[in-house]
Amino acid sequence: EVLLVESGGGLVQAGGSLRLSCAASGFAFDEYAVGWFRQAPGKEREGVSCLVISDGRKLYADSVKGRFTISSDNAKNTVYLQKNSLKPEDKDVYYCALTAFSIQTMDAADYGYWGEGTQVTVSS
Repeated sequence: EVLLVESGGGLVQAGGSLRLSCAASGFAFDEYAVGWFRQAPGKEREGVSCLVISDGRKLYADSVKGRFTISSDNAKNTVYLQKNSLKPEDKDVYYCALTAFSIQTMDAADYGYWGEGTQVTVSS
């Protein structure tokens, strides 16, 4: 069973930084991609960033370009999302997701495995 566990959320002041982690286990895919998504209450889940593990291709939403950085430690099966210059509008529940394909996508429908999410709150 594929298991994704997010961590690193919390409360931070505007302008501050957080690093989210997504630890993956229970799979043996040769090629896969991991995405980070966020969702506010009553809103659709929004793609933030994705990383194709096999070749390092990355995508970012326009709203986070230049502020967020996705990276991985493949030996640990962990993907990180470094979030700098946080804004109050970055306050959301952040989810990581995994797709068993080497595709560069931030469409939630392309991901078959999801974590439970971690709350990020940014105070102004």
